[in-house]
Amino acid sequence: MLDKADKLGRWLENALLTSLLLAMMGLGAAQILLRWSGEGSFIWSDEAVRLMVLWIAMIAGVAAAREDRHIAIDVLARGLSQRGRVYAAAVVNLFTVVVCFALAWYALEMVGYTIEDGDTLLSGMPLWWFQSVMPVGFFLMGYRYTIWFYRHLREALRPGEGA
Repeated sequence: MLDKADKLGRWLENALLTSLLLAMMGLGAAQILLRWSGEGSFIWSDEAVRLMVLWIAMIAGVAAAREDRHIAIDVLARGLSQRGRVYAAAVVNLFTVVVCFALAWYALEMVGYTIEDGDTLLSGMPLWWFQSVMPVGFFLMGYRYTIWFYRHLREALRPGEGA
């Protein structure tokens, strides 16, 4: 069941990323053609593209977390043994978990303020609909890095491997 859920999650992430990227490119191309032809442009397109960039960034972050593929600078890890590298990965993952859950909390707080204020975007749509990707995305990244933390910790604590 977990494998099916994982496959569904991967499929949804990839489908959302692909759809958003294609929509963003299509909207950009339409804007260029409309302006080039002298017909004007969509008044809401700049806001929509900015929102699509936000969504793509958050969903791509979640997708990167599933593979433990976020940007990493491992200069210190080069001098460590295999077990030391695994311990270092566990510590980095734990730090990432704390940061992601803190960001999820504060993003959720921001969405709450947006709901209270009644902010709107794109000709009257509630802004919080679009911002909700931030707390959800950071929570999912934190969840995935919690799993990576336990995987690395289990590997580091395995007896007799690496020195």
